[in-house]
Amino acid sequence: MAGWLDITAMRAPATVQDGGRPGQMHHGVPPGGAMVPELLARANRAVGNRWDAAALECLGALELRARGAPLRVSVDGQPPHALDEGEVLRVPASERASVSYLAVAGGVDVPVVLGGRGTLLVARLGGHEGRMLRPGDSLPVGDALSLAMPVDGPWEESGPIRLTLGPDTRHFDSLMAASLLGGTFTVSSASDRVGMRLQGPALAHGDEGARTSRPMVRGAIQVTLSGEPIILGPDHPTTGGYPVIATVIRADWGRLGARRAGTSVEFQSVSQHEAREAWREHARRFHAES
Repeated sequence: MAGWLDITAMRAPATVQDGGRPGQMHHGVPPGGAMVPELLARANRAVGNRWDAAALECLGALELRARGAPLRVSVDGQPPHALDEGEVLRVPASERASVSYLAVAGGVDVPVVLGGRGTLLVARLGGHEGRMLRPGDSLPVGDALSLAMPVDGPWEESGPIRLTLGPDTRHFDSLMAASLLGGTFTVSSASDRVGMRLQGPALAHGDEGARTSRPMVRGAIQVTLSGEPIILGPDHPTTGGYPVIATVIRADWGRLGARRAGTSVEFQSVSQHEAREAWREHARRFHAES
């Protein structure tokens, strides 16, 4: 262990998050992971960590102190800051995204639970005691590895969110798909890590909610009986019964998750081939370790 990060003050919720815990859906455990994986990767690679190392996901400002040793930290991939032992760092709220990420060289060394260190609030596991952080918490820091290089170039979160239509388009009138692709939606303040609720054109369908529940994935756009679309987030239920009109492609999860409440969302349909190519390029850019 290379020291501690002490949380001294905070003005909004924050949790420990990482690249997720895939492969646990059959146990009813969603994959989790960062709301905005691109910013997690930028922060981690700026301090020499693997892209998916555990870091702090912050919905607003917080204050922390290095204890036991000097530490090196980065917020959203900004040039690393050398934090002397005992020094206090004030991290402001993000001015452009819904969340920000503070990474420390060596990663936040909380226990691995079911293959990941991230906090899963709905199950109260992972992270720091399975809960949101609060002032007075002390987080252990691992040994620095210096594996990575900073991500090249800017990251642009604006523009339409790409999706693939289906699998339940048969439950919707053809005009509803046109409404999804041609309409402008607004992120609801009721959104969280479980799902992003959108306000906008109602997407009426003929499903009465009696269908058998089936597996769900992050990015699935479920439509409630009232026609409200809900885009499943990292902590989504592993099963669901509402019809899925489309699914946001994996390469755009972060671009969607970065949208604040009250901001607009527009969609663009792409083919499965285009979705796969977009993910290959995304992984090459943000996940490569050299």
